[in-house]
Amino acid sequence: MPPVIDREKCVGCGTCADICNSHIFVHEPDKDRVPRVRFPDECWHCDSCVLDCPAGAVRLRIPLPFMMLHVASEGLRRQS
Repeated sequence: MPPVIDREKCVGCGTCADICNSHIFVHEPDKDRVPRVRFPDECWHCDSCVLDCPAGAVRLRIPLPFMMLHVASEGLRRQS
């Protein structure tokens, strides 16, 4: 699922577009101050855009398979 930019919070700095290694965003300030998501299916959900956005305007919707956790078998043993 693609990143979501909150238009109310976005200050139009383009940091998300600059920081993204997959070039998901396009920032064309002459057309719209808010960057747009150009390639939504290419997002790796690395969280860089979320962490580096100075306005906190970007959030990720993590797909369910990405949210699955690995639990080591040692953690499942009963303690007496």
